[in-house]
Amino acid sequence: MTDTDEREDTTASSPSDPHADMIAAGDPRAAHLAGQRAFKELTAPIRGSMMLSRVLGLIYGALAVAPYVILVQLGEVLLEAARSGASPDRAEVMTLLMWLTGAFGLRYGIYFIALTVTHFADVRFGHIVRSRMVSVLAAAPLAWFTSTNSGAVRKAIQDDTHDVHTVIAHAPVESAAAVSAPLSLLIYAFVVDWRLGLLSIATLPVYGLLNAWMMRGMGEKTAEMDRHLTRVSSTMVEFVSGISVVKAFGTVGRSHERFTRAAEDFSRFYVDWCGPLLKGSALGQATVSPSLILLISTAGGSALAASGIVSPVQVITCALIALVIPAAIEVLGTTTWAYQIAGAAALRIVDLLSVAPLPAEGSSVPGGADIEIDGVSFSYGATLALDDVSLTIPEGSVTALVGSSGSGKSTLATLVARFADPDQGSVRIGGVDARDIAPDALYRHVSFVLQDPQLLDISVRDNIALGVPGASDEAVWAAAGAARIDDYLRSLPRGLGSVIGEDAHPSGGQAQRIAIARALLVDAPILVLDEATAFTDPEAEADIQAALTRLVQGKTVLVIAHRAASIAGVDQIAILDAGRIIAVGTPDELADHPYMRRMSAPAKGH
Repeated sequence: MTDTDEREDTTASSPSDPHADMIAAGDPRAAHLAGQRAFKELTAPIRGSMMLSRVLGLIYGALAVAPYVILVQLGEVLLEAARSGASPDRAEVMTLLMWLTGAFGLRYGIYFIALTVTHFADVRFGHIVRSRMVSVLAAAPLAWFTSTNSGAVRKAIQDDTHDVHTVIAHAPVESAAAVSAPLSLLIYAFVVDWRLGLLSIATLPVYGLLNAWMMRGMGEKTAEMDRHLTRVSSTMVEFVSGISVVKAFGTVGRSHERFTRAAEDFSRFYVDWCGPLLKGSALGQATVSPSLILLISTAGGSALAASGIVSPVQVITCALIALVIPAAIEVLGTTTWAYQIAGAAALRIVDLLSVAPLPAEGSSVPGGADIEIDGVSFSYGATLALDDVSLTIPEGSVTALVGSSGSGKSTLATLVARFADPDQGSVRIGGVDARDIAPDALYRHVSFVLQDPQLLDISVRDNIALGVPGASDEAVWAAAGAARIDDYLRSLPRGLGSVIGEDAHPSGGQAQRIAIARALLVDAPILVLDEATAFTDPEAEADIQAALTRLVQGKTVLVIAHRAASIAGVDQIAILDAGRIIAVGTPDELADHPYMRRMSAPAKGH
């Protein structure tokens, strides 16, 4: 039940995404810094675990030098024995091998403990964040769900949470080790001989300069990439969710244009960003390639060994150290990139968690079924949807809201059902402000049937009894019979136990009648009805109309009418235009109104 035009400008960004404006305004650096703050905020409950894992990662990395120290000692023992022609000291060799085994065991034992700490922290983080998400979404205004792009919400809940998980579970250990391992190895290389130490890092300055050049603006580019990916995800979800209507009306080509445009925009951005980096990346990799490092280390080391300054074992050891250092630095670059992505993801998660809930309701109960809309104004962001609207709907009457797309009729109906609260004015139900009515009491008094019924992937019984969880099968079958959907339900493999999407695949008209059965079971005295038969075939329309006739008996009905046939027999009509009510009256009183004549014109042409 939405006026798409009223919300069109509100769905392009991620959920409650004020930081998207920073990128759009050319300030991606500010969004990047905000992402870092968001990551710290999200991970505050597990900060102690992450600090412990970093300390363990530093120790794990620092112990990388231990095997090299022991190997040098072992090599010297074996070399000395070879020179003297005697057998090496067996006890000394065994001791060194035990120390080597112990060093490896200690190092990887610490690594295992560190990863265990981070993974437990990640599980706790996931539980905390997802629990908060559920709480926030449960308390969010229903209008927020219709005005917020579902693709952006899905990305925040699923993809962004996974991106943060990756950093929590692995990055603290890997990044700490990537700092301490090369540092300890270099210190040892310089302790062995400062010239061998210099040979070990001979190519690193060039690699560092190239890497610094490639990392320029990485945070800003990452934030912009995420904005493009969010748009691709959003347009894809929109296209897929509406595919049945798109195919039915033969508009696949036009409907997927937004997705194609978003994908092409992302492709151009990514090529423009990464294309120039490829040459630098290839050159950087060449400077730290094993062949070049071995060439420099062994050539320089051999010259030093020939001069008697160092031993061959020391040359080989420092050459091996030189091979390890670039790999450790590359890990540091990878984890830095992961932190960039996690920061942008954390920013969107924090934005989702900051969605303002509807103000807390009171405990009042409506004293009747009349509706009084008094001076109501409402906006979607900067777009005014309703402007000082007042309307009285007597108890037991049927009122039709008519108007062009974007006129505000759907918005007005959502305020009656308290999908959102008005910015100004009030909606009173049975003399009580809707904001003061307890939720259970409100939805016992107000039910709604939407033009696009939403059925959950649960059993048919649970779908119908959604508003009355304890309803008996007899009551559910009675509601299904009144909605003229019982024959279809009895044909299902498990009857009421059949699950939507598994062994129950209702057509559009059948889904409408299941939704009507749901409303019949609730039996609320007020019904908000978005014309349910506008896009159905004649047979389904007849069944739906018969079910609706049963549903509206004795109720206060507010119907959003799209066709002249829908207003036949209503008690009053309210015509909306540009967010204001421009006329109210009976069908006879408004028969000559210009909008009513335009609304009836297509029917007269047949």
